Amino acid sequence: MITSFRKLGLSFFLLVLTSCSRAPSFDVLGSFFPAWLLCLILGLLLTVATRQLVLRAHVVLALPILTYPSLTALFTFAFWLVFFR
Repeated sequence: MITSFRKLGLSFFLLVLTSCSRAPSFDVLGSFFPAWLLCLILGLLLTVATRQLVLRAHVVLALPILTYPSLTALFTFAFWLVFFR
């Protein structure tokens, strides 16, 4: 009974650690930033630019409180997939 728990625990431990690797980071002015942070910043900037385009086009959004965070997430994940697959 105890050996089956050990085997189960060991297999769970190995399964959890299979995706562990070094996190991608960038050297920006001597300081290392995680790659997801740079993708988030780019996503926020692109969302602000999209908001300006929407305001210029006089498009009325029904739920902007959901639209802009969703756009930020979309752009952030897209940058992550393009640069760090």
